Amino acid sequence: MMRIDIVTCLPELVFPLLEHSIIGRARERGLIEINVINLRDFTEDRHKTTDDLPYGGGGGMVMKIEPIHRCLNFLTQIGETKKEGEASTQRLDPQLNPQPDPQTNNSLEKSPGVRIAITDPRGKRFTQKIAREWATDKHLILLCGHYEGVDDRVRQHLVTDEISIGDFILTGGELPALVIADALTRLQVGTLGDADAPDKDSFSENLLEYPHYTRPKEYNGWVVPQVLLNGNHLEIEKWRRWHQLRATQSRRPDLFGQITLSKQDIKLLSSEEPTAPPDPREAKRILKEQMREASKERDAKLLISGDVASD
Repeated sequence: MMRIDIVTCLPELVFPLLEHSIIGRARERGLIEINVINLRDFTEDRHKTTDDLPYGGGGGMVMKIEPIHRCLNFLTQIGETKKEGEASTQRLDPQLNPQPDPQTNNSLEKSPGVRIAITDPRGKRFTQKIAREWATDKHLILLCGHYEGVDDRVRQHLVTDEISIGDFILTGGELPALVIADALTRLQVGTLGDADAPDKDSFSENLLEYPHYTRPKEYNGWVVPQVLLNGNHLEIEKWRRWHQLRATQSRRPDLFGQITLSKQDIKLLSSEEPTAPPDPREAKRILKEQMREASKERDAKLLISGDVASD
């Protein structure tokens, strides 16, 4: 089972979002373990200070290295010494577990299997490919950046990865950490009702996902494509593939350039949108309706001509 530890100064911001929907159910079923660690528990002053003024001046505050180092040492030690079935709240409480001396373990070398990632806008972009890679890890620690930034010695000596979820700035790393935890949770075996669902998602083949529809078949004059209603699964798959290829080509040319197209894909791209073959029963119904309308028109014309003749 994968274990994710989210280290933050604002645990109250993170906790609620881990208790609901797919993540909440996955945790309840023991498919993944996600813990929230309050970085302030690893400070040594009565104000529980996790930040300080930057050397060299400038605006903002910088997260201190000492509490981060103590926390990471604690989490990596617990990762090795935990007992099966031991309560996570007890196991991750620094008051109930001895903390290692940071001075005796500067590089965290005794837990080489732990991935320690810091959320940072300078980091590499988090993608579905990275999600699939990380989802196989046994232990991931997500360190939430905050304030103006983090003492760079954390990046240089204590973490294995720097990760970003996009080219924009947030007030803290909590939301990126939750995004990553969500992406990794849904890739754990048994988390989703459809075991093949992760393989059908957007980006699974560097392709965007196809459109989805549900009932009613018609709403406000907007109808579901007939191809999805006829039960012909080969035609449905063809329609879905066409939309994936077209959407990726037009919206994400960067991804489209990474795709190796098959002969069938090339042929499909050059064609119009696949449609359902004519339904004989539907065609017969439409024909009857057209004949009925034509008959009404003829009757109306005869009636008008009769009125004119009588005049």
